[in-house]
Amino acid sequence: MATWAEFAAEQPDLAAFTQGRFAADRHALVATLRKDGSPRISGVEPDFTRGELWMGMMLDSLKSRDLRRDPRFSLHCNTTTASMTAAGDAKISGTAEFWTEKDDYLKDLYDRTGWMPEGGELDLYRCDVTEVVSITVEGDEMVVLSWHEGRGIRRVAKK
Repeated sequence: MATWAEFAAEQPDLAAFTQGRFAADRHALVATLRKDGSPRISGVEPDFTRGELWMGMMLDSLKSRDLRRDPRFSLHCNTTTASMTAAGDAKISGTAEFWTEKDDYLKDLYDRTGWMPEGGELDLYRCDVTEVVSITVEGDEMVVLSWHEGRGIRRVAKK
């Protein structure tokens, strides 16, 4: 597994694009696995800070329970238009580690945003990445850049 900083050092352009897509609308979708193995899609606000990818969520939410049981996730930026020609698309997959030492993160969050969850209460996950994908339109082609840990980057263009 790669930390976000490790991925970004290897693929700075793809990392910057991906962070930009997630920053364009803080709300994103995360896919987790239910106890029976079926997928669950939930809203989340991913946070890229201090070289890490973080996900905070309500205490003991269903998605949090899913991640504690099976840490695998996929994260998708909010796509707000039918056409990707303007902004593109970004996806991240990996594993999420339940983080109990929240004080430093919460202080940093407050310093950056002026916001703190009521009473500092949230379930916090630090995420390692195994796959990052961007989809953009270049001319008359859809361009898919996909990075997988240990394999590097692959570019596929489709008309």
